[in-house]
Amino acid sequence: MSLVALLLGLSAPVAAATAHPLVIGHRGAPGTLPDHTLEGYRLAVALGADAIEPDLVSTRDGVLVARHENELSLTTDVAARFPDRKRTQVVDGEPVEGWFVEDLTLAELRTLRAVQPWAERPHDHDGLYPVPTFDEVLALADALQAEAGRTIQVVPELKHGSHFQALGLPLEPRFEQALARWGGDRRRVIVQSFELANLAAMSPADGRTRLFLVDDLGRTIPGDVRSYGQVLADLPALRRDAEAIGVSRDLLWGPRGPTDLLARAHAAGLAVFVWTLRAERPGPAAQGGGIVAEAAAFTRLGVDGIFADQPDLAVQGRAAAGR
Repeated sequence: MSLVALLLGLSAPVAAATAHPLVIGHRGAPGTLPDHTLEGYRLAVALGADAIEPDLVSTRDGVLVARHENELSLTTDVAARFPDRKRTQVVDGEPVEGWFVEDLTLAELRTLRAVQPWAERPHDHDGLYPVPTFDEVLALADALQAEAGRTIQVVPELKHGSHFQALGLPLEPRFEQALARWGGDRRRVIVQSFELANLAAMSPADGRTRLFLVDDLGRTIPGDVRSYGQVLADLPALRRDAEAIGVSRDLLWGPRGPTDLLARAHAAGLAVFVWTLRAERPGPAAQGGGIVAEAAAFTRLGVDGIFADQPDLAVQGRAAAGR
């Protein structure tokens, strides 16, 4: 039996990861299994992750499903199953060619199987797992929490909100409806978006955390007139619409060492999450080491959350930093 099979069968996690910062299984455990599958989320928790991250997009009939992008060809076998559905459209101001989730009903999407998008990662599970709905991910999070005996948080990201709004498939009401059906503790939910308007419209009173994701500082925020850099220039004002920011690791640790962003965000009352740590591509914070050293460095720096493709290695780095 393979290591993956053994871990997927575990009823308790490999490590009881309860320390700070939060380690989030980015898209599940994509260093080993295809992105955004129930099996990948289960593996992430077995490897010690504190949270799982479903990116959410909408089918043509308005069902939220877990995919990193609305374009499906990199992470599924859609090209072989629906060769006639290929087209080009503008998404967030950029032309994109491919196969899109909004062109498929849920029944059609259910015929697809997930594949690993990275050539250098394992492909032995390609074609085995279907695309899950958000409802299924929430149910799995509850099951994993019961099995693990520790809190498992859910960190959904609303992808391309303005794009889906323009198509008449708004993500936000369907997201709220799914949470209502779930009925779980909203304090376990950290909702993310690269757009600020949808986060600002959500009430923080129910206990969930709103996480504003920051892209290239010079890029205009979808659905906004401001750039990401302009918003980050006034962090106290951002605190009205979000409780946390999620930034790429280079904004926290550049070639010359740590920047001042984390300290400024904390001073404004914002938690800070860093994305994305990957074993194949360590950044400057690794200081010549790998992802374990990088996770340890960000832990010592004081981040509140770490998104990692190999959550077990991020947990190891956190432990190495004494947390």
